[in-house]
Amino acid sequence: MNKTKKLIAGVSSASVAVMLSGCNDQAQDIPPEPTDTECQDWEWDEEDGVYECDDPGSRYFGHYYHGGSYYKGKSSLLKSSAYKSYKSSSSFKGGGSGFGGSKGFGG
Repeated sequence: MNKTKKLIAGVSSASVAVMLSGCNDQAQDIPPEPTDTECQDWEWDEEDGVYECDDPGSRYFGHYYHGGSYYKGKSSLLKSSAYKSYKSSSSFKGGGSGFGGSKGFGG
């Protein structure tokens, strides 16, 4: 292998390692999923820093969950004083800065 190919291979390997470690850091930063048995599929909404129920068979389908409370829609969540306080705090886990968005690749 010539020097150029070795350099490109090294840079590519380092880039992949950085991307993977970034994904792991993000996964460790978000709070654990709600354990409510009423919803079997909680999705992390990266932009808003909360969970959303993505279980069509649940009465909470489309609801947002934050701090032990359910919000029927995004407008209810955004109006909540508890959510506003969380969003302006240093513990806010949203903002959409991660890789892949709230629904994963292409979602």
